[in-house]
Amino acid sequence: LENKCTHNVTYIILDGYVDLEKYRALYFVIFFSAFVVIICSNSTIVWLILIHKNLHKPMYFFIAALLLNSVLFSSALYPKILLDILSEKQVVTYSTCLFQWWIFYAIGGAEFWLLMFMALDRYLAICKPLQYPTIMTKSRVNVLLTVAWTVPGFQVAASISTASQMKLCNFVSRGIICNTTTHKLWGTFTLVNSAFVPMIFNCFTYINIFIIANRRGPEARKKAMNTCLPHLVVLFNYFCLCSFDVLLSRVDGEFPKLGLFIISVQLILYHPLFNPFIYGLKMKKISTHFIIGKHCIQLFAYLAMI
Repeated sequence: LENKCTHNVTYIILDGYVDLEKYRALYFVIFFSAFVVIICSNSTIVWLILIHKNLHKPMYFFIAALLLNSVLFSSALYPKILLDILSEKQVVTYSTCLFQWWIFYAIGGAEFWLLMFMALDRYLAICKPLQYPTIMTKSRVNVLLTVAWTVPGFQVAASISTASQMKLCNFVSRGIICNTTTHKLWGTFTLVNSAFVPMIFNCFTYINIFIIANRRGPEARKKAMNTCLPHLVVLFNYFCLCSFDVLLSRVDGEFPKLGLFIISVQLILYHPLFNPFIYGLKMKKISTHFIIGKHCIQLFAYLAMI
């Protein structure tokens, strides 16, 4: 492909893998195993939240939505990654590139919006407990979930519509999923709207929660820490990963290929695996159902042997 600006581009080369010929089998095993674990672990917690009535509360519905987000994100990206690993040439059509870009930013933006609404939910539950049941109703939760999944998607769709009309000057992407120079300009705009605004809201909300809880004494402070800490860990983990990815993608010509590969892998591998660990094992009401389920499986296995 000639390196000149044009509208008529068919394929983009993905040049993000390091020594693919040498480590092809290892890459496939790692990504395939991660994909299976991501789908199973996140789906299991979503299923537990849906079937157990004591988990039918706004906070757990937001957690289920967050984990479902990871399932959608991984299901849209991993099959293409696995196919690229097995292929002799790692290329992507321009239409597929636009779809990958939409998935990456739309679902990534939805993650920040869901975390923002989770912060709002915790603020109302801790700081306004008497009004909480009448404010955070099931219908309002449904509205917030709809907003979280649609607003970032429409923002990115508008960006894609504009970016698709622009001339493409670089036909080689240094990532394992498509992210061209033209897209990075609009990616910055989308990042500000979908990530930084919710992040500022999150910080402001949790600061207020801890200030109010601290005034109410040690017991209120402990309760606030127990319910908010998992959300804060997930929020800052995801924000740091996204920030590194965005910053490095803008200096990819000056940054080592191995470093870019590691950051890209962390964002699509680490975070979807991190969420079910935090919410499945660190939140008592959810982890309790894991323990009960484990004992039931052991009992059924024992009865089957008899």
